[in-house]
Amino acid sequence: MITELDIVLSPKDASDKKYYQPVLAKKLGVPVSQIHGIKILRKSIDARRRNILVNLRFRVACGEEFPQSEEFAFDYPNVTGEKKVIVVGAGPAGLFAALRLIELGYQPIVLERGKSVEDRKKDLGELHRTRTVNPDSNYSFGEGGAGTFSDGKLYTRSKKRGDLKKILNVLHFHGAQDDILFDAHPHIGTDVLPKVIVRIRENILKAGGQVYFSTKVVDYILDEDRICGVITESGEEIVGEGVILATGHSARDVYRKLHKQGIELEAKSFAMGVRIEHSQELIDQIQYHNPAGRGDYLPAASYSFVHQVEDRGVYSFCMCPGGVIVPAATGDRQQVVNGMSSSNRNTAFANSGMAVEIRTQDLKEYQQYGALAGLYFQEELEERAFVEGGENLTAPAQRMKDFVNGKRSSSLPKTSYQPGIVSSLMHKWLPEHIRFRLQEGFKMFGQKSKGFLTNEAVILGVESRTSSPVRIPRERESFQHIRIEGLFPCGEGAGYAGGIVSAAMDGEQCADAFDRYQNPNK
Repeated sequence: MITELDIVLSPKDASDKKYYQPVLAKKLGVPVSQIHGIKILRKSIDARRRNILVNLRFRVACGEEFPQSEEFAFDYPNVTGEKKVIVVGAGPAGLFAALRLIELGYQPIVLERGKSVEDRKKDLGELHRTRTVNPDSNYSFGEGGAGTFSDGKLYTRSKKRGDLKKILNVLHFHGAQDDILFDAHPHIGTDVLPKVIVRIRENILKAGGQVYFSTKVVDYILDEDRICGVITESGEEIVGEGVILATGHSARDVYRKLHKQGIELEAKSFAMGVRIEHSQELIDQIQYHNPAGRGDYLPAASYSFVHQVEDRGVYSFCMCPGGVIVPAATGDRQQVVNGMSSSNRNTAFANSGMAVEIRTQDLKEYQQYGALAGLYFQEELEERAFVEGGENLTAPAQRMKDFVNGKRSSSLPKTSYQPGIVSSLMHKWLPEHIRFRLQEGFKMFGQKSKGFLTNEAVILGVESRTSSPVRIPRERESFQHIRIEGLFPCGEGAGYAGGIVSAAMDGEQCADAFDRYQNPNK
């Protein structure tokens, strides 16, 4: 007999099979010896009260073994010599578009401006040693995109169409841990995700796809209003039946080139703010309602906040329990911060982006830039933060309560940010519409979670790459650009995703849309 059941356990009983197997046997009224298989289907922590509980759904095989499952065993066909589709960008959107194109029988030609994971790691090491940013190989650009060296969070608030279960199973098939298939808030971790990305690349190549690194697309080959291919920085022309443009939200040169060529763009709402860092011990105490913290059987606690201040959202973003803050600039004279954590989330720090919603009407002084208004706003604030930090990737910083109260921080707490931090009057130089809303948001978050608003926490500037300020408009059904036939704007950079999962789903959808374009009667 194979059965499914929901059960609520203590953190200890939920932590290991040796604890929960006897509980399941008792629940089912069978001896432990009769249980021949257990699979966890769903797991979530209920931390609303001091008595923390874990909700689980199990599939249990009693008196028989689980049947061998062929579900989600991916076998990518050989597509050598098939119709070529150019995929610009090897982030989640581009890689999942390439895998889906292979499933559909097309040969993807993946062009990535940055380097492979292996070489990218070397450049990140050089970034920390010399504080010199390689504009094409950094925390945002390179194989796997900005998500490669991040917490690898695999949940999304997106309501977009897409097969989330398939995305998770593709990642699992390529080496992600079993937990991502059942955790309510799955994550891979920066120590595991690069290996997953490499295996995806290997399968693309094995199937006959092509992947080129350090290959920056600088122009587009157009035949009137149809795209025929691209031109790389070396001058090479690469042609294909279509172009999936999945360049990520930091590829500002892409927006500028499209704008210069008269290819329609749109300004869109986005978000900017700061990154905040507490001790993980404090976050554990707050979230688990226990002065002793998380104990032996609970994971590093996370949090999620959202509040409305004068008709704009203020919210936590990309929360990294047990993580570190990293320099995420992609060019000269930029100060940008982001967060990441490994799979075991084991540092002493908890960090999160704290972002304020920005709408196009908030940027009236930038309206001369048209669709690129938000981009110029981002760049100016990043340069201001660069100057405030001392022009060497040191981050301007301020204690949390001092920021709320408009006071200088005479000293700063320890931080995970390796280039270091310097005290700055962030309440003075952050734009008023960001500063005020962050201050009010922090007050409200402190009311919701006692102890969160503290001078032992520090904010760093600036968190400016939460989302794209530009959208490359596309038709709702065809996914093609509103005017350029064969051009499929895709993922975060095109303004249609926000994170690994939603970008991956959008990549698959663009590949499916290309197939419909090629086979309208299919």
